[in-house]
Amino acid sequence: MNSAAFLSWSSQALGRVEAALANWVPADAPAGLGEAMRYSVLDGGKRLRALLVLAAADAAGAKQHPGGEEAALRAACAVELIHAYSLVHDDMPCMDNDILRRGKPTVHVKFGEAQAMLAGDAMQALAFDVLTPDEKPQGRGGVDGRLQAALCRLLARASGQAGMAGGQAIDLASVGSSLDELTLRDMHHRKTGALLRCSVQMGAACGGLQPDSQVWSALTDFGDAIGLAFQIVDDVLDATQESDKLGKTAGKDADANKPTYVSLLGLEGARAESAELLDRALQALARSHLGQDATAKLAALAQRIVHRDY
Repeated sequence: MNSAAFLSWSSQALGRVEAALANWVPADAPAGLGEAMRYSVLDGGKRLRALLVLAAADAAGAKQHPGGEEAALRAACAVELIHAYSLVHDDMPCMDNDILRRGKPTVHVKFGEAQAMLAGDAMQALAFDVLTPDEKPQGRGGVDGRLQAALCRLLARASGQAGMAGGQAIDLASVGSSLDELTLRDMHHRKTGALLRCSVQMGAACGGLQPDSQVWSALTDFGDAIGLAFQIVDDVLDATQESDKLGKTAGKDADANKPTYVSLLGLEGARAESAELLDRALQALARSHLGQDATAKLAALAQRIVHRDY
C-alpha cells in the first residue's frame, strides 16, 4: 500500500472515529464531568488502536459480515475510550504524576484530581455502553448480541488484571528494581500490548472470524508483535526526544528509575529488538493467508509503529 493510499484511508477512518466519539461522549454529563471527558478523549492522540480495529475489520471482511462495519466503528471508539481512561488515571499523582499529555495539561492538572478520577471511570463505563447498542429488529441491521458479547469480553480481558491494569501494577511495583527481559516483556505485553492486540482481535471478530481459526491465531500473533514493538519504540523515544516533540514529558521513566528496554538493552539493542518484532509482525500477516491487499493497511500500521518519531 503506497503512502498516499494509506493517508487517504487513515484520514477518512479518523474522521469517522472523531465524529462518532464527539457524538457519543456527552457534553452534558453532570457538574462539568462531560467537559472533562471530552477534553480527555477528543481531538488528540494518534488513534492507533482505532485504526488497528478498522484495518483488521477490513482485512477480515467486516463489510460482508452483517453488522460488521457498525460493530467495527463502535469497537474503534470503545478501545479509544479505554485508552483515554487509562491515560487519565496513569497521569495522576498516585500513579505516574505527569503534567503533560498530548501537548496539553493532563486532566487532573486542568480539572482537579477528583474530576479526573471520575472522568476516567465514566469513560471506562461508556466504552462498554458504546459496544452494546440496542438490537434492531431482524433485517434492519445493527450489531448481533453475540458479537456485542464477544467484543465486550475481548476488551474487558485486555483492560483488567490479565492485561492493562495488571501491567500497570507490575510497573508501579518495579520502580527502582532491575527486571530481566522476560519480566519486562510480560509487563509490557500486559500494560501496552494487550490493548493493541485486542484492537486487532476486535476487528477480526467484526469480520466473523472465530478464536479457534488459523487466521485469528495469525492476527493475534501480529497484534502481540506490534504491541511489544510499540512499547520498545516508546522507550527509545522517551530517551531520545524532547517533550515538545512527544507531546508528553520526556525522560520521565529514567527520572522515576523505572526499568525500560533502553535501560536493559541500550538504545541500539532496543532498536534492533523493535525491528525484529516488525519482521515477526509482517510474517504473521503472511501466515494469515488473507493476502497482501487485504492486510496492506495492517502492514502499513506496523511500519508506522516502528518507524515513528513521536
